[in-house]
Amino acid sequence: MGSCLRDCRVHPRRRHTDQEEGTDSMSSWLERQLSSHQVQLAATALVSGITVAGLIYGGQAIRRKVAVEQLKASIPPLDEKHKAERLTDFGAAFPTHSASKEDERVAALARRAQQGDYDDELVNEQLTRTASFLTPPRFDKLRSSFVIVVGLGGVGSHCTSALARSGVSHIRLIDFDQVTLSSLNRHAVATLADVGTPKVQCVRKRLEAVVPWVQWECQNEVWREGKGERLLGEWNDGSGRKPDYVIDAIDNIDSKVELLRYCYRHGIKVVSSMGAGCKSDPARVLVGDISTSVEDPLSRTTRRKLKLAGIAEGIPVVYSTEKPGPGKAQLLPLPEDEFVKGKVNELSVLPDFRARILPVLGTMPAIFGYSVANFVILEITGYPHETGAGKGREKMYESILSGLQGLEERLARKAGQDPLGLKVPVTKDDVAYLIEEVYRGRSVISGLPTRLALTRWKAPQDGFVVDQRWNGQKHSRVQLDELVCMTKEEAKTHEEQVLRSGKPPEVVYDVEVLQLVERRREEERQYRKYR
Repeated sequence: MGSCLRDCRVHPRRRHTDQEEGTDSMSSWLERQLSSHQVQLAATALVSGITVAGLIYGGQAIRRKVAVEQLKASIPPLDEKHKAERLTDFGAAFPTHSASKEDERVAALARRAQQGDYDDELVNEQLTRTASFLTPPRFDKLRSSFVIVVGLGGVGSHCTSALARSGVSHIRLIDFDQVTLSSLNRHAVATLADVGTPKVQCVRKRLEAVVPWVQWECQNEVWREGKGERLLGEWNDGSGRKPDYVIDAIDNIDSKVELLRYCYRHGIKVVSSMGAGCKSDPARVLVGDISTSVEDPLSRTTRRKLKLAGIAEGIPVVYSTEKPGPGKAQLLPLPEDEFVKGKVNELSVLPDFRARILPVLGTMPAIFGYSVANFVILEITGYPHETGAGKGREKMYESILSGLQGLEERLARKAGQDPLGLKVPVTKDDVAYLIEEVYRGRSVISGLPTRLALTRWKAPQDGFVVDQRWNGQKHSRVQLDELVCMTKEEAKTHEEQVLRSGKPPEVVYDVEVLQLVERRREEERQYRKYR
């Protein structure tokens, strides 16, 4: 046993020799690699690259240091002529506009009025038309209400103006931004003298000249969910007064969703304004639940993000059903030279805020703002009102969809196929879109706006086929651009003369109808790109 162990042991001198041989082989490998021409070129390139990069970064650092020193040297010392002012939370200087004598007079009057030194008879006379409309009990609710407006651009400023002029006595304003020259085309109260000043202070100052007795709280900051308890909390007088309504007039989607989610989860009543940009038809502006808003890109994106948070309905919104399309305004890209300069996201006022140009017709934000204010006034006072496209309109869409379902089942039965369980790939929103947007709520045959229906324009070329490619499911292959709007009576005749008999529409209808139908169908194909 001992002899076996002795035989298995490696002699130290032999082990040392093996290590030397391994070192020698490694050294020889390194020598061979270093003598390789390709390795030498690669090493030279690597060293050169590192050297050049070091020189570049070193040069940039030196230039930056010199520029900083020059900038510091250009700053005059603080004295009586050069005084330092605190910066805002966003790194900007506080506006230093000196108030005019008129502004000072208005501000002094407002301070006295807000402290109770103002004749109630003057207030009642100024608000007499609103009081007569609402009746005293409802008007008293409005006079004692507390409303928060988040976002004071075109929509928010007009909304705030309407609320204050109507009698709301406590208003909290929240906005981080300043008045810009380009915003004067849609702002409710801002003037050239207000450019560069915080929007919250601008709105308060201008409206104090109209309704000096209104109490204001101005928060010149960005809405963030972490600030919700403070920004949406009680009125700052120790009375425990909570907001009756919060108005969302933010144009940044992430901030908008944060605000709506916070209000929804904390049981705070809120109404949200969707996008007024690129809109031009005031008749298309509606108030309804966010779950029913259609053909509004901002509403659609907001709705999707809220669904991810488990919120599918229960938030009233003001939105437009106007459809984007050829020849209409669209979101403008930044000029090409801005991309050449560097990161375009740095052009935003704040991180994650839009930097592209949004075309706005100055009248539309006002219409959205007044629609929001009107809704809030009616809600607070309990005045009877309905929202959305109207229950009658919704029922009409359901009826039209049901009629289309029946038509497809009849065509399937005529083709010798079982219509039981047949589904139609058209929704109630699709019906609303076709009726309101494509066919303008009128029959293509007679132009009548009542008893409307949707029907196929032509019989399928290959006959009516039920799609049964998926086991347990069968559906019609009808497409939206195949459907036209008629009255129910016209659709019944059309079914007999065209869809069942196989006659082409060109034989049945005159040239004007044929041309109108083709124009509308082409519009639908163009609109489809924006859906």
